[in-house]
Amino acid sequence: MSDDPRLNLLAFSSNTYSQNGEDGIVRELCRRLGVASGTCVEFGAWDGRHLSNTYRLLLEENWQGVYIEGRPDRYGDLVKNVERFGSRVETLCRYVGWEGEQTLDRILASTRIPPEFDLLSIDIDSYDWQVWASLENYRPRIVIVECNSRIPPGIWQVHEEGVTQGASFSALVGLGRDKGYALVCHTGNLIFVRRERVHELGLDPRVLRYPELLFNGRRHRQELASGSVRSRLARLAFNLLERAAAVKRRLAGSASR
Repeated sequence: MSDDPRLNLLAFSSNTYSQNGEDGIVRELCRRLGVASGTCVEFGAWDGRHLSNTYRLLLEENWQGVYIEGRPDRYGDLVKNVERFGSRVETLCRYVGWEGEQTLDRILASTRIPPEFDLLSIDIDSYDWQVWASLENYRPRIVIVECNSRIPPGIWQVHEEGVTQGASFSALVGLGRDKGYALVCHTGNLIFVRRERVHELGLDPRVLRYPELLFNGRRHRQELASGSVRSRLARLAFNLLERAAAVKRRLAGSASR
């Protein structure tokens, strides 16, 4: 894949509020697609600013949007952080799922967001694939969705509680293709653009034919390393808890004699 910044969107990575360079990449995507002041939806929105892929758009580009957060404590912070935008931002304290009243279709139906809005950001650290798969009534131009970057291309995985964590690169690329989207960047999140607009981006044709070329090997290695550290810390915490429990049992035994 070419390192020419006209072709490789990672060259535009920068963070104002985002985590992995999405702020800069979205700015460049919007420039190429001719999107000035648009509309966005973000859920798993936390406090509205922390690691947000859309807050910069509200703050600097006068966008409108919908923010959804399920945890009441975080939702309270979210409301405070977006008060400055007035009626441009709708907020909902809801958990998003993929069945019944929790589907994004049902939730967005209660808002002003149009069916063809500009950007959807999905980040719930679990059922991201299922939630996007269930979306039928809305077709955002750009979709940012979290993937498990520890899993290399060629492995199909979706989240299953207690069995697997998150969705793999290949599972999400396949879903995007089925829904009419092309992968254009992998930051740790996957960034998709509607296929009928992707020619406007001037990307290397090879990455559209073979999206595996966009797999971010550096991010993959970082995720593997951090996962290994987390595993060691989890084992250490478990061992400490086991030792504490053993001491408590011995002390209880001594007290009863």
